[in-house]
Amino acid sequence: MNERSKPEAGGATVLQIRKIGNSLGLILPKELLAQLGFSEGDQLEVVRQPEGGVKLQRHDDQHARAMAIARQVMKDYANTMRELAK
Repeated sequence: MNERSKPEAGGATVLQIRKIGNSLGLILPKELLAQLGFSEGDQLEVVRQPEGGVKLQRHDDQHARAMAIARQVMKDYANTMRELAK
């Protein structure tokens, strides 16, 4: 399969998972990176979607810290949250 796949109908770009060193990865064409506003060195988060897909989003340290705190609060106060939800 060609590295620089053309978009299919609906604007989707087909990419192939390839071996890169001892890992597997995707090579994103420069045109796609430019359209998405990403560049070399950007940190991205891969978020699993309920329908089985994935979403790429720029990593945000402040948001990541806030989410870690929220998860810890939910864990620490799970019983309280459960009672409040009744």
